Amino acid sequence: MAGVSVATVSRVLNQDASVKEATRRLVQKAIKKTGYHPNRVAQRLRATRKSRKLIGLLIPDIQNPFYVDVVRGIEEYAYAHDCAVVIGNFSQDAAKEKLYIDILRSESVDGFVVAPHHGRDQYVEALVEEGYALVCIDRGLTNVEVDVVMVDNQKGAYNATAHLIKMGHTRIAHITGNPSIPTTTDRILGYKAALMEHGIEIDPALVIGRESDFESGQELTRQLLEAPEPPSAIFTGNNLLTLGALDMIHRRKLKIPDDVAIVGFDDMYWATSLNPPLTAVRQSGYDIGKRAVELLYQRIEDPDRPAARVYMPTQLMVRTSCGPKK
Repeated sequence: MAGVSVATVSRVLNQDASVKEATRRLVQKAIKKTGYHPNRVAQRLRATRKSRKLIGLLIPDIQNPFYVDVVRGIEEYAYAHDCAVVIGNFSQDAAKEKLYIDILRSESVDGFVVAPHHGRDQYVEALVEEGYALVCIDRGLTNVEVDVVMVDNQKGAYNATAHLIKMGHTRIAHITGNPSIPTTTDRILGYKAALMEHGIEIDPALVIGRESDFESGQELTRQLLEAPEPPSAIFTGNNLLTLGALDMIHRRKLKIPDDVAIVGFDDMYWATSLNPPLTAVRQSGYDIGKRAVELLYQRIEDPDRPAARVYMPTQLMVRTSCGPKK
């Protein structure tokens, strides 16, 4: 229709500066008239150079506001670099994770950003073995050296627990997340380290976990509050557990922090709107996402570079939900 070769059309689509302006207008007119759209998969299959046009992103829980921030950081950076992101939310389900990985393989993505199901995730390990560019977020792999972007979960949990101790609390419960998730283990280690350093005996009955969701936060808080010796303070392992814990505390008409103090891991935008405002460990999901996609681009360009482990900072945001023990 434009009276030019397929190669010239390709150069126009790829914004090649060598195409004459008159020829460019002819091709663009034909594109508009036909409603033509390039097939991105076909483009990637024919590409002879490294591509950064389509990223596969696998996250375990889209309900978790932390991962919403991660997605935002990845998507904004990718969009600014003319790259699209395909998201799979596998809900901490290994079979669902495998399904999304297979789909993303078939879409010929240029690389993956993944929060693995757990540290020995065979499906994510297989991607590395197959030579895919891949960066892990929030948690790494136990058996495979791979790029990872996360926070120092142990230090963040230590700081939260140490602050409660500073406020006079010695009977501090920790509501943990899913035990198969590496971040859960790291946060338990930080909690225990703070107790031991301050000479407080660790009570196994105060360290309880199930899943990393709202319902678990509710149920585990109920169990703690109904115990013969309830804790004076609770440290929750993520923001969904925090919301569940807060819901149960309010249902039982207890006052925070007079009856029970609370500190959460994950500081969300709504934390200052709670009554009282929530003390929480802040980790920037947005920055984690942005740094992860930067590393992914570097991995695409240089597949043989050494694996990088990047720790982003945490900050304890002290508010009034963990005042001095009464």
